[in-house]
Amino acid sequence: MRRIQSNDFTEHWSRHREQVLEAIDEVGASGHLVLGPRVAEFERDLANYWQLSECVGCASGLDAIEIALRCAKLRPGERVLTTPLSAFATSLAVVRAGGVPVFVDVDPSGQLDMDRCADAFDADAGLRFLLPVHLYGHAGDLERLAQLRDRFDLQIIEDCAQAIGARSHGAKVGSVGDFAATSFYPTKNLGALGDGGALLTNSKAGARTARELRDYGQTGKFRHAHLGLNSRLDELHAAVLGRVFLPGLAAATERRREIANRYRAEIRHDCLAPVPVPEGSESVWHLYPVLVSGDREAFRSHLENAGIGSGIHYPTLIADQPALRELVPDAALTPLQEARRFAESEVSLPIHPYLSDDDVDRVVEACNAWKR
Repeated sequence: MRRIQSNDFTEHWSRHREQVLEAIDEVGASGHLVLGPRVAEFERDLANYWQLSECVGCASGLDAIEIALRCAKLRPGERVLTTPLSAFATSLAVVRAGGVPVFVDVDPSGQLDMDRCADAFDADAGLRFLLPVHLYGHAGDLERLAQLRDRFDLQIIEDCAQAIGARSHGAKVGSVGDFAATSFYPTKNLGALGDGGALLTNSKAGARTARELRDYGQTGKFRHAHLGLNSRLDELHAAVLGRVFLPGLAAATERRREIANRYRAEIRHDCLAPVPVPEGSESVWHLYPVLVSGDREAFRSHLENAGIGSGIHYPTLIADQPALRELVPDAALTPLQEARRFAESEVSLPIHPYLSDDDVDRVVEACNAWKR
């Protein structure tokens, strides 16, 4: 029986191999390998897709957040309000940019709780940075985010690594903040054949500074105005992303939505609760999370015995990670009760464009057949 993978990179390569090799051959023959015409072309195409004016490719999603924070003039030691339920890279970027991450709880959909954010900004007028994550491929409430921005005069960086193309009340994620950051890590909906990332903005000045920061802080050849990074998106990744994977993103997203709709309609088990979709979200389903009542590992073992892979996102809250607890012992501004419920019970079911209808049948049947 063929194992159903959480991500099927073998099938991904099989379907795109010829186009990818053509793109690679074109780059090799061009003589331009770093920050050349294909990076510029991909940046234009991604900015157009996102309906923002500027895109700056870089080496990872983590770097994109760090550069965005530095462009927004985060001060050394300044606090940044963010989510405890995300990949560690979200908060690591804050630390690398010189800031201090602090946390409030999430809402029932796993998104940063906007009411608790408002309370935190009310309580501390010196808190002026907000870094929300559009988790699981869902779009957080952009209307509420814009209200917070305007009410408290906030600098907002949106982490859109899991939610490229998602919308909230018709608006694309990344459209409220000063900057949007995304990742091209291979598991992402728009994934590269390795690491990569980008930040997007409507600020020409911000984009100019970001381009300088990603290239050692250079404003001209051998003239370093900033202490920058080595975070350049290379021509190979840009060519493959822009020529091969970005044109297929809409169809891949639609397939993810079809699978999610089937899971939502057909998985019926008292101990498996789908995570609610935020109101107004047109989700792109980077993950399909369920909350398990009972023994999470027993459920995962049951799936594994049926030849089905699964994942957990995320079993340890960022606020509880040893590296961060040592740096910021009191980073949680509120109890993190809801976030801990996710950390203790979430399981991600397979959802990617290469699942067949028969694969989806098997996942549904295995979930419904679990005997707790």
